[in-house]
Amino acid sequence: MAIIRAFSPLKYPSMHIKTSTGQIGRRSIQVSCRSSNKWTVQENLLKETSRSQTSYNHDGFNSTKFSQVVNDVKYALRTERNGNRLDNLALVDALQRMGIEHHFQEEIDSILQKEYEESTCFVKYKNPYDVSLSFRLLRQEGYHVPADVLTKFKNNDDGTFGVNLSQDVGGLIGLYEAAQLGVEGEHILDELANFSGEHLNARLTNNDSCGQARLIKETLKYPYHKSLASCKAKSFISNFKGINGWGRSTLQELANIDYSITKEIHQHELAQVSRWWRSLGLAEELKLLRDQPLKWYTWPMAVLTDPRMSQQRIELAKCITFVYVIDDIFDLYGTVEELTLFSHAVNRWELSAMMDLPEYMWSSYRALYDTINDIGDNIYKIYGQNPTQNLRNTWASLCNAFLKEAKWFASGVIPTADEYLKNGLVSSGVHAVLVHLFYLLGLGVSSVSLEDISAISASGAMILRLWDDLGTAKDENQEGTDGSYIECYIKENKDASLELAREHVIKLIEDEWKQLNKEHLRLMSRSLRSFSKASLNFARMVPLMYNYDDNHSLPVLQEYIKSML
Repeated sequence: MAIIRAFSPLKYPSMHIKTSTGQIGRRSIQVSCRSSNKWTVQENLLKETSRSQTSYNHDGFNSTKFSQVVNDVKYALRTERNGNRLDNLALVDALQRMGIEHHFQEEIDSILQKEYEESTCFVKYKNPYDVSLSFRLLRQEGYHVPADVLTKFKNNDDGTFGVNLSQDVGGLIGLYEAAQLGVEGEHILDELANFSGEHLNARLTNNDSCGQARLIKETLKYPYHKSLASCKAKSFISNFKGINGWGRSTLQELANIDYSITKEIHQHELAQVSRWWRSLGLAEELKLLRDQPLKWYTWPMAVLTDPRMSQQRIELAKCITFVYVIDDIFDLYGTVEELTLFSHAVNRWELSAMMDLPEYMWSSYRALYDTINDIGDNIYKIYGQNPTQNLRNTWASLCNAFLKEAKWFASGVIPTADEYLKNGLVSSGVHAVLVHLFYLLGLGVSSVSLEDISAISASGAMILRLWDDLGTAKDENQEGTDGSYIECYIKENKDASLELAREHVIKLIEDEWKQLNKEHLRLMSRSLRSFSKASLNFARMVPLMYNYDDNHSLPVLQEYIKSML
C-alpha cells in the first residue's frame, strides 16, 4: 500500500456492528473493557467508494453546492465583515471547533499572521474574552505571544484581578482556556487558571442557567486545548448560534456534510485494519491477546484528523497493534528466559532469529518483522528514503524496556520512581509510534531529524505513562503483572498516602503539559506543524483511553467512537 494514495476501488457492503443485545444494527457500537467481552467489529463495510473521489455524489449530496459553501466561507475569511477583525477570529475558532479547518488553512494562516504582526491588537482589545481568544488562537498555531499581554486584567494597586472580571463568565471561560497553553515559568497564566477556575466553580454552584452551567462544566472538565476537538465537534455544531447573525446555517450545513464524509472514510479504514488483523491469525493462535482492532484504530483516527491522511492512519494502526500485542506477550505469556530470547530476536531483526524462539512466538515475530519492513518499503516508494533501520530500532528499544520490567517484577524488585519512569517512557510505546508517524508524514526527507522530536515524544510518553499508572482500573481485567509509578513513589515516600501519591501524579501531568506546549511552539516554526499537532492529539487522546469507571469501562471513549464511526 502506498502512503497518501487513494483507496483501491473495492466493493464494500453496508457496515453492521453487533450491539450489546446481540442484535445487528447499523453503526451501533458496543465497547467493553472486560477480557470476557473484547472489542469486536464485524467487518462488513459500506458501499463502493474511492478516496480519489471528491464528489461523494450519493444520498442526495450535491458537490457543486458543497464547493460553493466552502467558497462562501473562504470569502468571509478574506474580508473583515463590518470592519470587525474579531468576527474573523471567532470564525477561525468556530471552524477549528467544528473540525473543518482543513478546508481553509491558507485563509486561517493569513488571518493569524496578520493578527500576530499587528501586535497592537492586544492594546486595542479591552474585553477579556477578546484578548484571550486572540492569545489562544495564535499560540495554538505556534506564535509565541508573550503571556504578559494578559497582565492588563490585574489591578495596578495590589496586583489582584478585578471584581468586574470575577463577574464576567465569558471572560473567565476565555481566560481559563487561554491559560491551558502556558509553558513553565509563565506565572501569570498559572494565576489566571487558578482565578478563573475558582470563580467558574463558584458560578457553577449558584448558576440557574442550564445552558451556561453546561458550558462552564464542559470548560472546566474538558478545556479545549487539552481535549480532542473531534470529541466535542458534534455538540459544538448543534449548538452553534452564528457570529453576529452570520454563518449559522452555512457552517452547520458544511460541517455536517464534512462530518458524514469523514465518518465514511473512517469506516473504510477500520475495515482495512480489521481485515489485516484477522489475516495475521494471532488472535486465534494466542487466545489471551487483546483482540481490539477498533480500539487500536481509534488512536490514529484521533491523532491524524485530516481526512486526506487515510493511509497514514491505517499504517499507524498497524504499529499501535504490535505495541499491544508485544505488551501482552510480555505480560501474559513469556517467562523471563523466553522474553529474553524474543528481545534478542527483535534486536537482531533477522528472519532466521525466529528459529531460536519458542514455537508460540513464531507467528508474532514474523508478523512484526513483515509488517514493519512493509511499512518501511512503502515509505521508500513514496519519499525516496527507507527508514526501516530506524523503525526496527524502536521495536528493539521497546522490547528491551518490556524485558527490564519483566525482570524487575519476576524478581520482586520495586525500582525507584525515577528508574521506573525513565524505563516507562520507552515501554509506553509512544516513542515507537511517533517515530513511525514521523516517517509516515514524509519528514525523514526534510531538514529535520528524529532528535528534533525527541522532547515532544518524551512529553507524550510521560503523560501516557502517568495516566496509565493512576490505577483507576486494570486494563482489560487481565491477570498479568504491571508495575506502577504510584507503587514506586509510595515505597520511596513512606508517609505518602495513595491519595497524596495520586495528587502528585496529577501535578506531574499538569507540568508535563507545559513542556508539551513549549515543544509545540518550537516545532510549529520548524516545518513540523503536522507532527506537532498530531503529538498534541496523542496526549489529548490519553485520558479517553485510560479514564476507567468503576465498571472497568471507558464511557467517554465509547461515546467518542460512536460519534466518529
